Amino acid sequence: MKILLLFLFLMVNFQESFSQLIPGDDIPLKFSKSYRIYPSKVNQTEVFIAKSPIDENTLFVSCNTLTFVPFFISEGVYVTTNQGDSWRGSDTCTGAPIGYHGGDVGITIDKNGTFLLTRLGRAPFVGLYSHYSNDQGLTWSDQQVVSTDDLERAALTTDVMKSSTWYGRSYAAWVRFALPFPLMFAYTDDAGKHWSTPKAINNPTNRSAGGDIATSPGGKLYACWAGVTDVSPFKEILVGFASSANGGTDWSVTENAFAISGISGVLANKNNIRVNSLPTLAVDTNNGPRKGWIYIVATQKGLLPAGSDPDIIMNRSTDGGLTWSSGIRVNQDALNNGKTQYFPSIHIDRFGTINIIYYDDRYTSIDSTGVALARSTDGGDTWHAYEISDHNFKPAPIGGLGQGYQGDIIDITSTNSRLWSVWMDNSTGNYQVWTVPVTYAEVGISDAYQTDGENRVSIVPNPTDRAFEIRFVTPLLKQAKILITDSFGRSVTEVTMNPGDQSIRINCERWKDGIYLARVQVYDQEVRTAKIAVIHR
Repeated sequence: MKILLLFLFLMVNFQESFSQLIPGDDIPLKFSKSYRIYPSKVNQTEVFIAKSPIDENTLFVSCNTLTFVPFFISEGVYVTTNQGDSWRGSDTCTGAPIGYHGGDVGITIDKNGTFLLTRLGRAPFVGLYSHYSNDQGLTWSDQQVVSTDDLERAALTTDVMKSSTWYGRSYAAWVRFALPFPLMFAYTDDAGKHWSTPKAINNPTNRSAGGDIATSPGGKLYACWAGVTDVSPFKEILVGFASSANGGTDWSVTENAFAISGISGVLANKNNIRVNSLPTLAVDTNNGPRKGWIYIVATQKGLLPAGSDPDIIMNRSTDGGLTWSSGIRVNQDALNNGKTQYFPSIHIDRFGTINIIYYDDRYTSIDSTGVALARSTDGGDTWHAYEISDHNFKPAPIGGLGQGYQGDIIDITSTNSRLWSVWMDNSTGNYQVWTVPVTYAEVGISDAYQTDGENRVSIVPNPTDRAFEIRFVTPLLKQAKILITDSFGRSVTEVTMNPGDQSIRINCERWKDGIYLARVQVYDQEVRTAKIAVIHR
């Protein structure tokens, strides 16, 4: 009976994506071919990607770039204005003084489409400097001083919420290399021409490391960092968290939001590359049921739910960072199986789905790795993972850059139609930036709403055996009535979506196996429908 139901569902949904029907978690799935966005002989490491808030076709990628003969450090500038159909760029940020760039890049795009880039300087320009571009990275301003401290890489973000008091403000956060190693902060209100005087967010007992920053609905500002031990390799033992409700003027600080057990040191099975567990942060800014939820992810081992090998662990807060969940294991392979996952990066797409990419060797030999994408449509309760890279590679240190260096940042963002992940891979002989576009249909959202200007109904997961989400954007000041009927037309349940909602969750554990029909009617507007297959395994 269950096989027949699944067959019938497949037949009536033949035109939809097949990926939504993959059973279970962590099933390898091949996507489009991975490719280098700017092939060169220069090492490209520690890569970031940013989407323009005013033109979703424009993506900005940057990374550390390095040559040894002659010795030269800079920041790559790679841009697409047609959502990845073609890329242009350079392995050198041309903002003066070119000869004193120090890499460790951070990027964002502000409300006007201005590209912002921060990087370290080399003597005599020790500190943090920024450049801005008003022509999508073709030319860059001279360096602007953010801080003259000795410091770690800065994380950048921009407030693009039009309802925020600080709409358009761009923020930078970094750790200062001087006791007590606090997380520092500065902002710009004029697209990087001037920066505020840096100030310390925290006064830590355990020295801070890393640091990430994000904005939320209503203009709230959030930051996180790792607290580390006092001796090398400075293992991560906690995550600190801070929030500001007034654009960074004042901060509410929790030095120990939750404990972690980091992996700082080297991975012996990966050619002794240097690794860490610096946390990354994302906030759901959608008008859905998890609006404002905060997610922090880091690599851990030896502290449950992590096993004895490195696992990707996420903690979440549903109350603005006042309290935090216990750890949630993102990679769903068997615990303590000797497989290694590391360097996660997190992003929330327009559906409110959590997307986390990371290096993962479960599909290859122990000395190699590929790239995995894990997705959760229910705030982290359940996960599906995919291998998105079409080949694996053997990590190796880049000689001359300190013990085990190969870079420690990969990144992910999204447009209305695709997820965009970027990572570094040395399979061509030197480290290069790779990507692959992943459409929503390929990861289970086969009828995404707001496609071609229309609002459409999406059901995920589908088929299901426990619960599902109906996704539909209700127009402003309108409610949507959802009526679900069985195959005989009998009413099963009726719910209402409020104005601005993007999804609603429905439990179907006690429903009989079968095909159901969801009718979504926006009052005074047309009815839209979608089929649901309930199959209890």
